[in-house]
Amino acid sequence: MGSPSVALALAAAAVALSAAAARADPMQIAVLRALDKVSARVSVLEVPVGKTVDFGTLEITARACDKRPPEETPESAAFLEIVDKRPGQATTTPFIGWMFASSPALSAMEHPVYDVWVLDCKNASSAASESSP
Repeated sequence: MGSPSVALALAAAAVALSAAAARADPMQIAVLRALDKVSARVSVLEVPVGKTVDFGTLEITARACDKRPPEETPESAAFLEIVDKRPGQATTTPFIGWMFASSPALSAMEHPVYDVWVLDCKNASSAASESSP
């Protein structure tokens, strides 16, 4: 009997997420935090949508980045494709999918050396104004 209620809960969550995505604005840049667990190096990466950025042996490509308008509950979500290209080994894809800034554990990348999570989404014009003194 528990299975139908679980399926119903998952369906409700999917509807809620799709409704939330419908109210989100597409942005041009995914702002990510990346951790190298071996060296303890933490980096903030700005990945333009449609472009690829390297972090260690990872190639991180942002396919989409959506952010809710200020009057809505805060949420940024990015659709990422992360490929691991280690020398002398076969290329693997440890992650393809949506990551949510408010719930990084909801859709996390499983990797022994690296962690990547979404911080924010922004447009190029807001990135330029933030870097100005």
